[in-house]
Amino acid sequence: MFTGIIEEKGQVEKLDFSGGAGTISILCPKIFPGIKIGDSIAVNGVCLTASFFPREGVFAADVMPETLRRSNLGRLKTGSHVNLERALPVDGRFGGHIVAGHIDGTGKILSLRPEGNAILVTVESSPELLRYVVEKGSIAVDGISLTVAKVSTSGFTVSVIPHTAGETTLLSRHSGEEVNLETDIIGKYVEKLLRPSSSGLTAEMLREKGFC
Repeated sequence: MFTGIIEEKGQVEKLDFSGGAGTISILCPKIFPGIKIGDSIAVNGVCLTASFFPREGVFAADVMPETLRRSNLGRLKTGSHVNLERALPVDGRFGGHIVAGHIDGTGKILSLRPEGNAILVTVESSPELLRYVVEKGSIAVDGISLTVAKVSTSGFTVSVIPHTAGETTLLSRHSGEEVNLETDIIGKYVEKLLRPSSSGLTAEMLREKGFC
């Protein structure tokens, strides 16, 4: 599990996605000393497993076809910068929100607009993802835990503070670029439980028990 608090901006050193799958190697001098084979590392929000170390300061991970279909990893190039976060340790500080590292899909940046000391970033998204996005709720954009400032019928807006701007890749993106999105996993579980065909839990049952 992750929290969306980025530890380092890594750099893609090598890509081999021939045949719709393959490996990615990422330079990460800051977090490298703490990485072991088998560790989970979120790369632009995608949970990958460190499978080997090509050289000092670089880890490599296997990337499945499903990951390339769901995320923007297939659009990366050698030299691209990516957001990195190691899995949360049991005694770690929970600074963001629950991030599984399982990308729901991608969105497209529509605009970046200054507002005081922040930057408002508006992202276009599909209705299938927007159903789980709520104002003042949390969303992971390229692995970054952000608070939703506004939701529309076609997208959402987040406000990026200077610290986040400096520690992540988000503000290096341009209008039209693709970003990975992971919505709040709690909302998805609640929706499934409320379906009559799941466990019999219904909105009426919750009202009877005083939950709504």
